[in-house]
Order: sequence, then C-alpha cells, then structure tokens
Amino acid sequence: MDLKDKMILSIIQEDSTLSVKEISEKIGLTFTPTYERIKQLEKQGIIEKYVGLLNREKLGLNIVVYCNVRLKEQSQKVLETFEKNIGKYDEVQEIISLSGEYDYMLKIIAKDINSYNDFAVNVISNIPNIGQYHSSIVLHEVKKSTKFKIDLD
Repeated sequence: MDLKDKMILSIIQEDSTLSVKEISEKIGLTFTPTYERIKQLEKQGIIEKYVGLLNREKLGLNIVVYCNVRLKEQSQKVLETFEKNIGKYDEVQEIISLSGEYDYMLKIIAKDINSYNDFAVNVISNIPNIGQYHSSIVLHEVKKSTKFKIDLD
C-alpha cells in the first residue's frame, strides 16, 4: 500500500459519499487509476463496506451500556454458544472476548433505562451458562470515532 492508497482510505473514512472523481481530485490522480485503487482496496478486504453513521439519540436510543459478562464455564462449545445466542440481538452492537476477570464485554444500545433493564433481565440473564454480568451505563461520550489513524508517510 502506497501513499495514494493511504490517502484514499483517509478520505473515505471521513466521507464515503464522495465520488471517485472527487477523491481523485483530492489525491492528485485521474479518475481511472483512483477507481482501480479503490476496487483493489475493496478486493483485498481493506475496505470492508460502506455504511451510514446514524445519530442514535435522534432515533430515540438514549442509553449506551457496556456489560461485562462472566460465564460459568469457558469450554469452546460454551463460548461459541454464548456468542451465537447474544449475537442475535440488534441491541448488542459489539461483542468483545476478553482476558481477565470477565469473559466478554458487550456494547448494548437501548431506548431508555427501562428498556435496558428488560433486555438484561429477559435476555442476558436467561442465556445458558451466564455466571455473572455487570453493567456500566455511559453518562457522556467524550470521544466517539470510527476512524483509524493512517500514517501518510
């Protein structure tokens, strides 16, 4: 990956709605090589997909919770079953396997505290092999980004 590819990635992270023509102007290449570079970055899986980032609060989703989960058992089958079960729910945005005190951290989005409580009581606590879970409710998001740092050197 050379500097032009990195520039393309940096630009796309900021605004994926830009046309190839607009990107080509920003990086100093013509349309065709810019288009070919973007297609190659997609083919290599460096660009996984293009998405729209939505404002969750304007959608009425006011609560972000990080829920740490400890399972009673950590066999491969139990871990896979937990991941499959919890992954079915749209409220769960991220499932992260951890080392240390807890086995998983879940990022859960809910309408309000009552909605989260219903989810915790009716979903999380009913998944087989849950040993313990601990919820931390986000009070304020100080920094929120989906952008990776790309060194342009």
